[in-house]
Amino acid sequence: MHIEKVHIENFKIFKGSFDLTLNEGANILVGNNEAGKSTIIEAIHLALTGLYNGRYLRNELSQYIFNYGAVKEYIESLGTEEALPPPHVLIEVWISGDDVDEAFFGNGNSQRSNARGFSLKIEFDQDFNEEYAKLVEIGDIKTLPIEYYKISWTSFARDESITPKTIPIKSALIDSASNKLQNGSDIYISRIVKDFLNSEETVKISQAHRQMKDTFIGNSAISEINEKIKNASQISDKKVELSVELSSKNAWENSLITYIEDIPFHNIGKGEQCLVKTKLALGHKKAKTANIILLEEPENHLSHTKLNQLIKDIVQDNSEKQILISTHSSFVANKLGLENLILLNNGETVRLTDLSPDTFRFFEKLSGYDTLRLILCKKAILVEGDSDELVVQKAYMVNNEGKLPIEDGIDVISVGTSFLRFLEIAEKIQKRVAVVTDTDGNIEALKKKYEDYLGENEKDSIKICFDEDIDTGSLEKFNYNTLEPKFFKTNSRNKMNTIFGKSYDTDEALLMYMRSNKTECALKIFDTSETLCFPQYILDAISSDEQQ
Repeated sequence: MHIEKVHIENFKIFKGSFDLTLNEGANILVGNNEAGKSTIIEAIHLALTGLYNGRYLRNELSQYIFNYGAVKEYIESLGTEEALPPPHVLIEVWISGDDVDEAFFGNGNSQRSNARGFSLKIEFDQDFNEEYAKLVEIGDIKTLPIEYYKISWTSFARDESITPKTIPIKSALIDSASNKLQNGSDIYISRIVKDFLNSEETVKISQAHRQMKDTFIGNSAISEINEKIKNASQISDKKVELSVELSSKNAWENSLITYIEDIPFHNIGKGEQCLVKTKLALGHKKAKTANIILLEEPENHLSHTKLNQLIKDIVQDNSEKQILISTHSSFVANKLGLENLILLNNGETVRLTDLSPDTFRFFEKLSGYDTLRLILCKKAILVEGDSDELVVQKAYMVNNEGKLPIEDGIDVISVGTSFLRFLEIAEKIQKRVAVVTDTDGNIEALKKKYEDYLGENEKDSIKICFDEDIDTGSLEKFNYNTLEPKFFKTNSRNKMNTIFGKSYDTDEALLMYMRSNKTECALKIFDTSETLCFPQYILDAISSDEQQ
């Protein structure tokens, strides 16, 4: 049993309707900040459990759960001829699987199509129509009248008696970055540890904790201190003393601290905290019985090797479960497979399922490639190596009042010789991309390589930038058709000598120096205050033309 689709209306960042189809196995949500990754995870967990921020929704209901734009439009419409009804929140969960009870089958969903599933709705309660009408008549509504709202779960068979307990699919939400402390104890890990215990073990801990009070009070040092407090001044007419907090049934939860290798949990490294929390959460009984694991940014505070092991554990230990992960990590996305990636962009979703099998395997095996840099930037400029990247960055700065490309959302990415694999992704998501490439003196070979993006196959969003002139010179076995000689050609030997702090008296000697010291020369070009000229194909790549 797994979640086939989620439909969301007016929940937080999603105004109007939003639909997301999920894979039966792994699903990787990527997108810029505020794209809605966490909102989707929250929505699913809320619909399945009734919990929001770890508390029951009925106790946490506020207008901030609703989309800001929908609330604003509603409030601004009041008192006009086109007054809008109070907005609602709807989360529909479509379930697939042979073992789903027929009580969840029907067409009581937003699409009015026969399917298995249920919906959570937060809506205005019609029983308050009269009171609400008086409130509107007064005309002083500045916020959403939450006090008139109700929360209900309904199956697609229109059964309104279902509750989170009767919903057949279960979720486990893991947010290892949560670091809320209470009395020095990490609330998140304390809750996880508590979930491992049965009722008998919980009673034993409570009894042991109560004995701590007797021992504490009976200690001679504490008795002396309490006597001193009593006699020091008239703090109160009543008895004042130091003791152990036992006012609530589960007081031990807030006062006991988890230790790792004799060190309080909150004092160990953040990375180790995240690792321990995630593994504990994946191992406790809720995760074991859950159909879907919801995981928020597992890369938080983890080193490359630790993250690699965590991803391996997640995949191996939960191979039979549906997994939904939000991430900003290219490593996570590549390791779990680009075929499982879901890009969120302006309320729309894009998948990479049409990529060739070779490209999938390439990014999965070479997971260090910055796949998500390409996916998340406004525009990408792809170059072959570090020296190309520095020169392109400098060209952009010279032509944009000293701003780095990244300040305008443009990412210059070194991709080695893997241009075509990145272009395959860019084409699927309609990402604006410029390729800066050498011809090595063979224009026909280059045009053959990029035939899917040149001539009659040219794409509006993809631009291949190269110098169509074939240059030659007196040096033997020297490639005059790479970045360094092309850059030298647009400037002068005297200027290059000045930038590099050299005094070469021939072009050939300077070209040989540039070829042997590519990165060093590129760094000096990047740092120079000399007036520079750049090859036209580089200027084409950094162009801000929106039609690219």
